[in-house]
Amino acid sequence: MRGRNGDPGGLFSGETPERAIIDIGSNTVRLVLYGGSTRAPRVLLNEKVAARLGRDIASSGELAQEAVDLANRGMERYALVLADLGITRVDVMATAAVREAANGQDFIDHLRALGFSPRILSGEEEATTSAWGVLGAFPGARGMVADLGGGSLELVEIGDDRPGSAISLPIGTLRLPGLAGDRAGLRKALDKILKKADIGKADGSLYLVGGTLRAMAVYAMEKAGTPLTDPHGLSLAYDDALALAQRLTDVSEDELRAMPRISSMRAGMLPDAAVLMAALLKRSKPERVIVSAWGLREGLLFSELPDHARRRDPLLAGVSHFAAQRGAPPVLATRVASWTVGALPAATRGTERVRLAATMLSLAAMQIEPNLRLRQGVEWALHKRWIAIDPVGRAMLAAAICGNGNEPALPDELHALADEDRLEEALCWGLATRLCRRLGGRSRTSLEASNLKLEGDSLVLRLRRDRAALFGVPNEKDLVLLADRLKLDARMEVVETIDSLMPDPRD
Repeated sequence: MRGRNGDPGGLFSGETPERAIIDIGSNTVRLVLYGGSTRAPRVLLNEKVAARLGRDIASSGELAQEAVDLANRGMERYALVLADLGITRVDVMATAAVREAANGQDFIDHLRALGFSPRILSGEEEATTSAWGVLGAFPGARGMVADLGGGSLELVEIGDDRPGSAISLPIGTLRLPGLAGDRAGLRKALDKILKKADIGKADGSLYLVGGTLRAMAVYAMEKAGTPLTDPHGLSLAYDDALALAQRLTDVSEDELRAMPRISSMRAGMLPDAAVLMAALLKRSKPERVIVSAWGLREGLLFSELPDHARRRDPLLAGVSHFAAQRGAPPVLATRVASWTVGALPAATRGTERVRLAATMLSLAAMQIEPNLRLRQGVEWALHKRWIAIDPVGRAMLAAAICGNGNEPALPDELHALADEDRLEEALCWGLATRLCRRLGGRSRTSLEASNLKLEGDSLVLRLRRDRAALFGVPNEKDLVLLADRLKLDARMEVVETIDSLMPDPRD
């Protein structure tokens, strides 16, 4: 998604936003500009208008004029923003509210007059596209996707890396209050609708998509006191998810509005949405419930990728792009990771993708001022939206960054996410990266003229004779630090030749 000329004006940190998606939903009309890796797109601009186009659909069958006026005002602004940025590839998708409204076509005609080419998605298309988003965020995902919008609930089976059968039900958050006069009546009405739709057991996990369901995840995270802040990837056992939904049905809107990360709009919708979620959980009985920030928009992007691009690791795609913009290109990180692998006990080599991501972030953090780099690096690891990594993996990223900065006293928040063995393993990754980068200033020659290996009870650093003087006092300290953590003796040897494992970027 990067433009050939980058971002010469510096508007988006070197990115050129060439792709925009406008998602016209029942609650919001949202513009998102994308850049970065095609496999893990980076959001460059994200703004919305809370038009609530679908608020009167159930009662009048039409888009309320006030809502249309607000949406049109937003679209007119978006048209100017896109023109001024020179973005010509724009996808405009309209979902349940416009799809069902008697005056939906009038709204679409106005958008065409503004120069847009809007597409009204069918319920099945909406469900399938959201499912592609989940498959992009969770490679190998299996089970059911539930995408809750303002106008509808889309349910689609997923497995074998593809969406399966899909259904759209008219029970979005804006419609729930009109189904019954109280929560008990709403529960009965939803049970009847789900039974009639023949919603059965999920063959795997239930993946939740949509702003209101993410707000539910934020509530759970706040109450649990987790040190993480991104609801994407939150995973709950069935019993815990059901207990959460049942608890939220009785939480007051005032309590929800008092939580800074839950908007007033979502606070008003959450209790009814929780009733729906409890009913869906009881029918689908998934193995786990997993929250996905990727849905309709990301699904459109992912579904357009060729098969080989879909198979890329989204964690490494996103981290490599991010780190490259901060002085840690992928080739350098791969060389460092290859050099340091010899210092790892064979039993700990099952997390190579996380170790490579940690190496990238550790090298990138070194380009920040010394008084900022450690805290900033830990913030990247724990709070930036990385795809396809769990809380343990995030903690390991952070621990490796600490090791690279020679800070073995890890922040308390890491201990809440991963056990001591995992943290110690990642800390040693960081110490090995520190030894590697400081040995020769990250030069390729220094890496090719040296290697690091475990041999019996010793950690051995070998240097080619013509580079032996690289082994200075700081490097001796780095070698001893790593060896001590591994409970090994440290030894340096000068040799005539080195068996290098360095990858050749030309291969």
